[in-house]
Amino acid sequence: SAGGSTCAEHRAVSYNEIDGSLYKEKELIFPPELVLRKNLPLKLHGFGGIRWYRPLELKHLLDLKLLYPTAKLVVGNTEVGIEINFKSAQYPILISVSHVPELNVLNIKENGLEIGSSVRLTRLQEVLEEVIAERETHETSSCRAISDQLKWFAGKQVKNVASVGGNICTASPISDLNPLWMAARADFHIIDSKGNIRTVHAKDFFLGYRKVDLAQGEILHSIFLPWSRHFEFVKEFKQSHR
Repeated sequence: SAGGSTCAEHRAVSYNEIDGSLYKEKELIFPPELVLRKNLPLKLHGFGGIRWYRPLELKHLLDLKLLYPTAKLVVGNTEVGIEINFKSAQYPILISVSHVPELNVLNIKENGLEIGSSVRLTRLQEVLEEVIAERETHETSSCRAISDQLKWFAGKQVKNVASVGGNICTASPISDLNPLWMAARADFHIIDSKGNIRTVHAKDFFLGYRKVDLAQGEILHSIFLPWSRHFEFVKEFKQSHR
């Protein structure tokens, strides 16, 4: 103490200890009200007639895609934001797919890993590390390659919001991950507005410069990454400009 005053000791506070008052006496954390807030479907209007939707169910998303077949789907907005701000792209209808449960699945199966298209890259990296630690070494060659490549993928803030499906469907010719999906024999599951699902091999999905095998009204539902086979090795390399 100094001059009779005592410095309070700070400690981390969990969400269940917070009653919503006296935040000034506690360590700053993410607002619990936002964590506990019930999600609602949203429809917002923006400048220039832009409309922004956030469905919470796959059926509602497919209905919107049927109604607006050319609508742009967004999760982290890391690519679309650049296109709008720096390339003068115009997207009058935007649909956020970040809160659709079916697109956020991450299931470890007997024959591989099922990855929803809205899964964030940070979450994918976490699960890949778990799989690498738990499964046989020969099964996780592809997982190790993707996990290692993600270490060089943008910054943590971008990976926290960017999605697996968004990175795939952007079809960038300098993509860090798309060559690995092809090398790893991944399959892409595509769903149309009627709920029909078809499967496309990753190597057949990319048709050209920023062109993919998605018809109007279709979206990328999920990715299936099979375990590597015996004597099958996948290794990533990233070469920068000289």
